[in-house]
Amino acid sequence: MQSTMERARFNMIEQQVRPWDVLDERVLAVMRELPREAFVPDAYKGLAHADVEIPLGEQAQMLAPKLVGRLLQALAIQPDERVLEIGTGTGYVTACLALLGEFVVSLEIDPALAEGARTRVGAMGLSQVEVRTADAFAGPIDGGPFDAIAVTGSVPTSEPIAALKRLLTDGGRLFIVVGEAPLMQAQLITRVGNDFRQQGLFETSVPMLRNAPLPERFAF
Repeated sequence: MQSTMERARFNMIEQQVRPWDVLDERVLAVMRELPREAFVPDAYKGLAHADVEIPLGEQAQMLAPKLVGRLLQALAIQPDERVLEIGTGTGYVTACLALLGEFVVSLEIDPALAEGARTRVGAMGLSQVEVRTADAFAGPIDGGPFDAIAVTGSVPTSEPIAALKRLLTDGGRLFIVVGEAPLMQAQLITRVGNDFRQQGLFETSVPMLRNAPLPERFAF
């Protein structure tokens, strides 16, 4: 007999994630088996499997399950691939990435969030993860190149994309949300040799990453 949480995860997949065109069975299997409730702050345990974003303090939130599914499906991570994540949060997406790939380097600017994510990911027995307390916009990112890059917050302009593209292997993929509320677009950028193919995926709205470069404003 399924436990209450197992049933909740099953319903999350069948009622939220799959209807949003997430059909990759590897992605669905990981989200079905990984206990999302173990990554949700205590105050929001009752919303662990709901179709909502969960606040994580100042300028951060846990992405809704269907958005996580679309992110993971777009990146199409293979078992032998190295992944960079920008914006660890509670470590839920980090754990999903680790279960799909070979190794994950995750950057989190908030020291408390980073430490909490290390604890949660470690409790899952996922040794193939390195959570760094770091600002992704403050300097070079070591450990590359990467086969996939997942950016879990938004950037208001495309300025940071150039630096991230340089971290991709040939065939590497970058998922990033670009724009300002309420109009943002999730994009998938794929490196093909020395060229890059950009694909608009869907419209969404997620909090901006802390210290992301801001667009210039005209003064009158």
